[in-house]
Amino acid sequence: MSIRVFVYGTLKPGEVNYQCYCEGKGVAAQPAIALGQLFDLPIGYPAMIPGNNQVRGFLLTFTEPTLLTVLDKLEDYNPQRNPEDNEYYRQQVTIYDLANQSLGEAWIYLMQPERVQRLGGKLISSGWWSPMKSEL
Repeated sequence: MSIRVFVYGTLKPGEVNYQCYCEGKGVAAQPAIALGQLFDLPIGYPAMIPGNNQVRGFLLTFTEPTLLTVLDKLEDYNPQRNPEDNEYYRQQVTIYDLANQSLGEAWIYLMQPERVQRLGGKLISSGWWSPMKSEL
């Protein structure tokens, strides 16, 4: 059984958490797009909320089903808690390749819009987050 997760921040290949949590555990890392709105948070990582803009990232496919539990801890998501007590929440969304063809559904970590606002998130109009130079 494989697990598919769309990542747009520190879990992207080449970023700090990819090396810690994903490297060597994925069978595929494919450039991909999800629909939403991407924000740069002043605390050093991004957040995505539902929306209609293109957010660019990677579709990661893992062979270890337990990895989702590990990523839940990293993203401070616990399905047993009240939604507002989680930093992110996890849901399945449709993911697209760079030619806008559907790749099917994958898990994604989203943040409540109110939390993004409270944290001072700045919209990234390009849809691509980088820790060094987010295009705001």
